[in-house]
Amino acid sequence: MRIEHANITVSNVNASVAFYQKLFGARIRWEGTNSSGNRAAHVGLDDTYLSLFEADASGRAPAGYGEVGFNHLGFEVDSLDEFRARLGDLGVEPNEVEPYEPGQRLYFFDPDGNEVELVQY
Repeated sequence: MRIEHANITVSNVNASVAFYQKLFGARIRWEGTNSSGNRAAHVGLDDTYLSLFEADASGRAPAGYGEVGFNHLGFEVDSLDEFRARLGDLGVEPNEVEPYEPGQRLYFFDPDGNEVELVQY
């Protein structure tokens, strides 16, 4: 089993697509409107992607820890140092790299406040 995609509601599809493209070197796999008529895009790599749906109204906060719902996204990367630099170029200040058996990790928030974890094994 593998996760093919995750669907995230965002306040601005264009801003979110640009953020994830710059961070991961991802490409737009599809863009248009979803079944509700809202703007949408799929951004990712050949085997996995994020499905980004634009909200009807912005300002909705993601569910927090201890609540039912989305918690965070996790991605495995080859070099946390490289991604810290990319995040800095995007104006994002991640937390410090911390040990995580059997590797290390860091967390940050995307433009809509969704928590993202990067793990290096």
